[in-house]
Amino acid sequence: MKKINQLLFYFFAGTVLAVAQEQPQILVQPYLQDAQPNSIIIKWETSSGEESIVEWGTTEKLGKKTQGIAYDVNFSDTRIHEVKLTGLQRFTEYYYRVKTGKVKSDIFQFKTPPFASDQESFNIVAMSDMQYDSQNPNKFSEMVNEGVIQYLEQEFEGKLPENLALVMIPGDLVATGSNYSQWKNHFFDPAQKLFAQVPVYPVLGNHERNSVFYFKYFSLPENGTPAYAEHWWYKDYGNTRVIGLNSNEGYRDLREQYEWLENLLTETEKNDAIDFVFAQLHHPHKSELWIPGEEESTGKVVKMLEAFSTKTGKPSIHFFGHTHGYSRGQSRNHKHLWVNVASAGGAIDNWGEFEGRDYDEFTVTQDEYGFVMVEVDGDREDPRFTIKRISRGNEEDFRNNELRDSITIWRKERKPAAPMPLTPKEDEVVSIEGTTLKAGAFESSHQGTFHAASHWQVSEAKDFEKLAFESWKQHENWYYKENRQKDDDLTDEKTRRLKPNTTYFWRVRYRDQNLNWSDWSQITSFKTK
Repeated sequence: MKKINQLLFYFFAGTVLAVAQEQPQILVQPYLQDAQPNSIIIKWETSSGEESIVEWGTTEKLGKKTQGIAYDVNFSDTRIHEVKLTGLQRFTEYYYRVKTGKVKSDIFQFKTPPFASDQESFNIVAMSDMQYDSQNPNKFSEMVNEGVIQYLEQEFEGKLPENLALVMIPGDLVATGSNYSQWKNHFFDPAQKLFAQVPVYPVLGNHERNSVFYFKYFSLPENGTPAYAEHWWYKDYGNTRVIGLNSNEGYRDLREQYEWLENLLTETEKNDAIDFVFAQLHHPHKSELWIPGEEESTGKVVKMLEAFSTKTGKPSIHFFGHTHGYSRGQSRNHKHLWVNVASAGGAIDNWGEFEGRDYDEFTVTQDEYGFVMVEVDGDREDPRFTIKRISRGNEEDFRNNELRDSITIWRKERKPAAPMPLTPKEDEVVSIEGTTLKAGAFESSHQGTFHAASHWQVSEAKDFEKLAFESWKQHENWYYKENRQKDDDLTDEKTRRLKPNTTYFWRVRYRDQNLNWSDWSQITSFKTK
């Protein structure tokens, strides 16, 4: 009798174990995609199971249910689930959980985007290059949980979805995109608390290797060129248009991408609801820490954005990564920012480790981990945004969410006063070895502005089409851990050697810290012996 009982016990125990093993398990926790004022996509991955259900509502009681689809990801029983919720109200908080078979997730929250006419303000996080580094295996988890989430909790009241609208990632999410396990272990798991409540919008980096896993895991806006779905796209949030581009080999020089971007910028020019354009792509046009990482093709994108901003008055940014460190620069003649948002996990490109160069455009470069906060003010009367670099330091100097750089850009023009040329003037005679150009103090009617840049020109003709000398200096130039512009008040500039017995004309203009240029000064002249 005892033997029969034992056999029955083992039989039932085995049956229960087999059933338990057949029950799906959540491998990748829910994450948010393609949020719109009236809809959002929710995705997750399970070990098996075809059922794809999201239970949702405006309270924790949920009450509504929407079914979606499931599909293969790795030629196994694992399934990615995708559910699109529709009929949502704009700028409204919702609760949700996902369900496959008997397994359910925790209840999470999200908030739908506003229309531009709602004039709502919002925050964006931009970070990149979180690919796994064996020397610092938990760096991306630290960046998300001790960095982004703790920073938002300390700086703002309320819940995470109320304080963060979306996450931008300009590439290199994992070390090897074709390695299936890295997506869960190195990208989704460390960031699950963030991505379950805030939509994430990546673009391809070189480490993704154009992997099919990237396109299966993400459901990005399908408004790019149809034959290149999800390689480039755009997303509007309030008064800001976010553009995703592909700067990788095989795509960076495609005529179709440039034509699509040109047409999109033309449409954006006519769209009065859009005040700002934030583009993201992986590769830099210029890199102070790592010259070998530069790509000329990104320069074409920069020129298109510069021309757009100058023509429309709508400021723009291109966010990038690839170089593992932070840099912030600005175009000389345009309201356009250059912002490297790395590194969120990849090994730092330390000063002196690779060939670098001190470029005129960049005012700040730091070999540190960190992320970038973008605070957008949706006020239709005077919209603006502020970029903040939040640092986690490096191996030598740890920083606990320290503000290391900041700049605010207004949509409307806020010109400083044109500077007054002082010396030389009225055909004063100077040496051919060069002279020191001197102008008056910076003045602006806008409170809190200061002298942030000067642009000097010398020419043999009053039209300044052919220049004998030109200089553009900014109020700071942090390169190789020192400020190379220290103690320069920007009101004078030494020319190079000049031709003898020649009349020269010169002028100068001043810029404030918000990228507003004054008009050029009056033109004055001097002569050489």
